[in-house]
Amino acid sequence: MKKRAKKVLEEKEEVLCCCEYVNRHGERSHVAACCCDCEDLDDACDRFMKREAQKPESLSQVAAVVTDRIRVPWLWGGARKLELSIIPPLILLPALLHLAALHFMLGLVVLTALPVLVLWYYYFTHRKKGRTLFFLSLALFSLAYMYYLFITEVVPSGDVGLLPVVLVSVGVVLTLLALVHTKRDPGIVRPNQEAVHSTVTYYAPLVDRDPSLNGGRQDVTMTVSNRSGSPEQAEVKESSRKNWCPVCRVVRPPRAGHCRICGVCVLRLDHHCVCCVGQANHRSFLLTLVFFLLTSLYGIILVLQSVCPQQNVLTALLYCPGVYNQYSTALCFTCAWYSSIVTGGLLHLLLVQVINVSYNVTEREARIALREKTARSAYWGLVVDTGVYSLGFRGNWSEFMTMGDKLNPPSPADLVALVDDCKQANRE
Repeated sequence: MKKRAKKVLEEKEEVLCCCEYVNRHGERSHVAACCCDCEDLDDACDRFMKREAQKPESLSQVAAVVTDRIRVPWLWGGARKLELSIIPPLILLPALLHLAALHFMLGLVVLTALPVLVLWYYYFTHRKKGRTLFFLSLALFSLAYMYYLFITEVVPSGDVGLLPVVLVSVGVVLTLLALVHTKRDPGIVRPNQEAVHSTVTYYAPLVDRDPSLNGGRQDVTMTVSNRSGSPEQAEVKESSRKNWCPVCRVVRPPRAGHCRICGVCVLRLDHHCVCCVGQANHRSFLLTLVFFLLTSLYGIILVLQSVCPQQNVLTALLYCPGVYNQYSTALCFTCAWYSSIVTGGLLHLLLVQVINVSYNVTEREARIALREKTARSAYWGLVVDTGVYSLGFRGNWSEFMTMGDKLNPPSPADLVALVDDCKQANRE
């Protein structure tokens, strides 16, 4: 028995090769066995062939098996799981753009349907509050594919010099670097173990509390301060705390919010895009937008000057005679249109962000204020002024440019002050 246990232990500790992995059942498997022993898929196919009703959990089980078995060989730690949401942009984007380059009407249909499909998928995933890498994959692959076509189709025509190529390449690199920095920690609110010791539930009425609340049940968080002799400072019922997050079990500082997609609380949460945008990465998010827009606009101008040399740049997108005579020029023209649509959407996002920063309001605060009708709205909702945190135009931008340097964790005194504020609000 000891030898067998030792053998099993050694087998578990054995390093996985690049094509091996541990599946969802905890068993060792290989990427070459992706089509073997798939009982869930066999059962679903058997029921389909026999025209029998599928089990309620059949599709979810098959999807879980497929997701678990699609792996990429990796040198360290075995094969890595490949997120399925990455794949559609890699296949659909080139296929649709090449299809749109065949004819003007096809291009009109594809370039109209593509943004509609992306927006539908965005609202679908946003409503489900599910995490997906689809939009990150679409953004990165769009940037890489447009750059690839620029190098392989536009540059060989001889209409673009060396300096524009260098500028576009530098713009792409800067955009990627800014995006990598944006994907880092957005400023997650982490529990302060020195300040919050434990959560204790009392089933007896406490001093200065109404025993009828919550059936006599009182939830109390023990902090450093009340352990040192001030028990009444932290006696607040968890369910009534305005700043208490029951999911993350932390007291949120002012302007922090809980992201239901990432499942974390973020300091000065603005919104969730390809990642959470908060106090730590909001500046780099805006920088990413600026770099991308400058690079995209410059690239679109270069492409239009190459495929429509006789037309003005401002009118070339709408009228470019003979552009569909050659497939290469039609493809470049189609990609210029696609880039213009993406650029227009991100330009609107940048405009909203600049206005919000100028008024010192986050996207999350603006939505809440509009829903509760506590903000002044102008220009069809483009400008939302809550009037709560505004320090004036210069003060707001000064605070925005330096807020990433103010990420020190709250002290025990700050947490006690927040608890006192919640307690006072409850009593009022």
